[in-house]
Amino acid sequence: MNIKIRLTLMSFLQFFVWGAWLITVGNYWFATKQWSGEQFGAIFSTLGLSSIVMPAITGIIADKWINAEKLYGILHILGGMALFYIPQVDNPTTFYWVIFAAMLCYMPTISLSNSVAYNILKNNQFDVVKVFPPIRVWGTIGFIAAMWLTNLSGNKASANMFYISAVSAVILGVYSFTLPKCPPQKLIAENASLAQKLGLDAFKLFGTYKMALFFLFSMFLGGALQLTNMYGDVFLSEFGKVPEYANSIIVTKSTLIMSISQISETLFILAIPFFLKRFGIKQVMLISMLAWVLRFGLFAYGNPADGLWMIILSCIVYGMAFDFFNISGSLFVETTTDSKIRSSAQGLFMMMSNGFGAFFGGLVSGYIIDEFFTHEGARDWHSIWLSFAGYALVIAIAFAVLFKHKHNPKDVANVSH
Repeated sequence: MNIKIRLTLMSFLQFFVWGAWLITVGNYWFATKQWSGEQFGAIFSTLGLSSIVMPAITGIIADKWINAEKLYGILHILGGMALFYIPQVDNPTTFYWVIFAAMLCYMPTISLSNSVAYNILKNNQFDVVKVFPPIRVWGTIGFIAAMWLTNLSGNKASANMFYISAVSAVILGVYSFTLPKCPPQKLIAENASLAQKLGLDAFKLFGTYKMALFFLFSMFLGGALQLTNMYGDVFLSEFGKVPEYANSIIVTKSTLIMSISQISETLFILAIPFFLKRFGIKQVMLISMLAWVLRFGLFAYGNPADGLWMIILSCIVYGMAFDFFNISGSLFVETTTDSKIRSSAQGLFMMMSNGFGAFFGGLVSGYIIDEFFTHEGARDWHSIWLSFAGYALVIAIAFAVLFKHKHNPKDVANVSH
């Protein structure tokens, strides 16, 4: 089978596994299990906690000891086993630990899938900048397909969403063993230090001003990455408390409206090669940050009536906000790090953005919303989204001023070599 088609299938299944439950788990938690909302935030914290340590560790293992595609497969099979067990869980504490186990296996596969794809494409003489985004876009399509399958099959509040995810995870795990080999570099000198042998030398990237700054901004922006997954559907659904909006499409089809965000990703991912070569990696990352300002700002002023266009536009802007940073960031790491520590460096990027960033973003946002923007049980969504927009704007301005990276088209082109 054609290499690009095989990697496309990998990308599709990678995010199908996630999309089957991530957006709809709240319905299962509140409607089916009727557990408290106080504990629900902890479920999303497992994504961040898992991303803090596991991607860096698995990146090191793939760089030093085990073929990346085999490690990728093992993690998906183990994660699938945890997902199979979730429907048997009958209390929120056990649910937390089982989903945590599943995320410890799943979250590192996101950066590993990038490493596997980059490795295979380069070994087959493909231009990664041109070829990777159209492959990655199928990951977003997989996420959308899983989300719609879970909804349209009547399982958005049932345990079956976890079975759908588990089966696809095991299939992907087995399939990954058939991919072209991505062996460890094993370029370790006999007199290498213990840190070098363990692959911890990738952490030396923090000693470089530009890389340290990049990872710092990755963490700050990571704080915004999961906010709309956590609160978006709740925000739209709560318009139902206003009588004139109760039967609007925004309320009755809130999950499908939110899926416009993922659909928009497919278009913006395909535009990444053009933006990268025209504007450079720094400008593309800056565009992403400004898109987050728009994402939150439009939500702040949108409503199901005359402000419907703002909600729809916010969902469209999401594609640019989310993927421009994730993909241009991974390409920045790919073009500026040594091949011997590249998988480890991708793991560090994942750790800072989807790990520390998402974890602290979830905790801090929950505290801020409860402490300052919730009055007698009602959330002031206008002020909530404006505060998030202000946060993103400050980060964008600081990034534009502090992060120095001159655009050289040859650097972008060199990622394929």
